[in-house]
Amino acid sequence: MIFRRNRFGDLVRRQLDLFAADEAGLLREAEEAERGYDSAERDDAEEAYGDFQLVLEAVAERLEELRDTYAATLEAGAAEDYEDAFARAVHKRFPRVRV
Repeated sequence: MIFRRNRFGDLVRRQLDLFAADEAGLLREAEEAERGYDSAERDDAEEAYGDFQLVLEAVAERLEELRDTYAATLEAGAAEDYEDAFARAVHKRFPRVRV
């Protein structure tokens, strides 16, 4: 079995570290919204979940901007590999966020 080295792994980790530092407020807001949803009474749960989803969408949009900006500098095959590495790293680091 041949193991393929993740050539973008280190780059993506550093990008996500910078993202976490730059967007710390937004990530805190997502954590607070999730706690709000988790602790919401039945009558308020739907609205709290909607609020949580809106914050997750904002996080995803910012991550997609970061991904797309860098991917645009790469050739097609490399861009696809980078996008795959980015998606895996985002899923691992921010499991609630889908990019």
